[in-house]
Parts: sequence; C-alpha cells; structure tokens
Amino acid sequence: MTETEAQDWLVQELAVSRETLEKLDLYRQMVIAESAHQNLIARSTFDVFWLRHIVDSAQLVPLAAEAGEGLWLDLGSGAGMPAIIVALLCDREVHMVEERRGRIGFLNRVIEALGIDNAQVHGCKVETLHCPPAAVISARAFAPLPKLLKLAHSFSTQKTLWLLPKGRSARDELENVKQDWQGAFHVKQSITDAEAAILIGSGVRKVGKK
Repeated sequence: MTETEAQDWLVQELAVSRETLEKLDLYRQMVIAESAHQNLIARSTFDVFWLRHIVDSAQLVPLAAEAGEGLWLDLGSGAGMPAIIVALLCDREVHMVEERRGRIGFLNRVIEALGIDNAQVHGCKVETLHCPPAAVISARAFAPLPKLLKLAHSFSTQKTLWLLPKGRSARDELENVKQDWQGAFHVKQSITDAEAAILIGSGVRKVGKK
C-alpha cells in the first residue's frame, strides 16, 4: 500500500472527510517536526507515515464498533498513535495516558492545534491513573501482554473491548497469559504489515475471578 493508497483507504473504508484528512496531515507534519527534538517515531517511517502510523491506527476504529458506550483508554500514548487518530475519526471520548513530560506537552499541543475536543491527556503512570472503566482499551508498543493486562485490568469490565496492536509475537504472548488470564481472544491480521497482528479481547479477567 502506497501513501496515496493509504489516504484512499481512509476515504473509501472509513468515509474520512477532506477536512479530517487535512487535520491528519497536519498531525503528520507536527510529529515529524517534533521528532527533531524528541524521539517520537523512527526516521525510517517519515516517508510512510500515512501507512505505518495513520492507517495502522485507523484500522482499530471499525473494530471498536461492537464496543458499548464509554471512553476509549489508550495506554502509553507516546506520539499519539492510535489515540490522536482515533479521536479524529470517531466521536468517542479518548483518554491518553503518558508519563514522559516531553510527550505530554506534545500531545496537548496537538489537541489544541487540531481542535480535538473529545481527547484528553493524563500525565501520569498507569499505576497512579484515576479513570472510569473504559469501553475500549488500546496500547501500541506499551508493554508485553502479561504486564499490560496486570496494569490495565482495573480500568476494564467484562464488557470492555481490548484492541492491542502487536508484532509477530501476538500469538506467543497470548499463549503465555492463558494460565493467569481468561477471556474471549482472537488475533486479526494487520492490514498494514504482514508480520503484524491485532490482539482483540473481551470478557478479560484474572483466572479464578468472576
């Protein structure tokens, strides 16, 4: 998929408007410019930003259609993927959790510059977060699955939908948590990378708990 094809995919599959495409492009420019001051993304992805970052994040939005009402909680938001893209593409309230000061400042500047009124940043560690239960929990390159579930399960209910982009280790990570965690899990192939996958979970709970 080329950069032009990535933009076409957004229009054809998600009905993204021209105005939103312009905001996504401004976000792209802000991330690349900020990367001169802090390490937000790999330089090798600058020229494939629409594919590797925007579409890679946007593909989570239709997967969340089955989630109930409530906020979208994104852990370890970093440069804002997928949270900023999600907030631009849907009306759901999006909460980002990020502990690094430079990234917190950047995310708040993006929210202001793009006029995103359904997103907010929690500048703290996940362990100290105070937040209502989430309808959707996402995390991109935040932590291995066992640690992620341990840190985030207190923000979930049995109805929470977990959308966790993973690399080639997705199935192995899932096998490694089955002794301690149960729920309905399945692995979906990413549309942007043949070696990447999205781990989708619901009804996630600690083994032995109801």
